[in-house]
Amino acid sequence: MTRYAALLRAINVSGTGKLAMTDLRACCESLGFTDVRTYIQSGNAVFATKLSEAKVVAALAPALAALVGKPVGVLVRTAAELAAIVADHPFPEAAPNRLVVAFLDKPATAAELAAIRAPGGERVAARGREVFIHYPDGIGVSKLKLPFVARMTGRNLNTVRKLAEMTAA
Repeated sequence: MTRYAALLRAINVSGTGKLAMTDLRACCESLGFTDVRTYIQSGNAVFATKLSEAKVVAALAPALAALVGKPVGVLVRTAAELAAIVADHPFPEAAPNRLVVAFLDKPATAAELAAIRAPGGERVAARGREVFIHYPDGIGVSKLKLPFVARMTGRNLNTVRKLAEMTAA
């Protein structure tokens, strides 16, 4: 069994994608996932399954779309991947609530990364399927535009640490 965290895109953000975490847990359990737990209201589920990452996404995405009534982006990471993100991110001096990990289904392209402009002193670093963004003045005041925003979901480092802890348990 592999332990995964599923990170859902645009769930319970600004009044969009309403999904109760009890419904998310029930959905995951209906797909045969075990030891299902959720974390905060932004669409994070941790579970165990024998399925591969691709098969988890292929099962969970349509089930969630049926539940929510529209497509839901599903990004999945293993316990080992989350532990590596926490242990070796590129901005160790950044406050964890000001460091966002953008999870993508595939790595950002060179063109996408070259198009990023950091008008507020933000720092951006890509590693594999994650892009790390340090918002020194906070995300709420940032004018940073990310060209891959439509295919990502972000979590601050505090949340990623908690998901890493939950998947390791």
